[in-house]
Amino acid sequence: MIVRKLSEANQSSRRVVSPDGNWESTRLLLKEDQMGFSFHITTIYQGADFQMHYQNHLESVYCVSGKGEVETLADGEKFPIEPGTLYILDKHDKHVLRAFEEMTMACVFNPPLNGKEVHNAEGAYELDAEAIEE
Repeated sequence: MIVRKLSEANQSSRRVVSPDGNWESTRLLLKEDQMGFSFHITTIYQGADFQMHYQNHLESVYCVSGKGEVETLADGEKFPIEPGTLYILDKHDKHVLRAFEEMTMACVFNPPLNGKEVHNAEGAYELDAEAIEE
């Protein structure tokens, strides 16, 4: 059994802050845990407005708190995000995420992340990123 506390993980190398200043993510479950997916609690800072395109991963995102929207770039459709909303990027959707308020999100990635990933120029995470060191 694996047991981790968010409060402790936030004080460790499991907390990753984006270089662009849009988000921070605490990676509670990673590839090394051998569960087949990773699980993160991510904070999207108020005013963030950025494009992502997870070409190497599928992601589901559940909004715990805050408000914003996600826009799919293929068709320009916008979906409001508020507590209780789940959105699933099941087709490697190119999208824009906007935070009208600070948002706390619970995120699941398949395949699992290694730990130190931040978005590349395409808005994706690389498959061969470094693992965290504990």
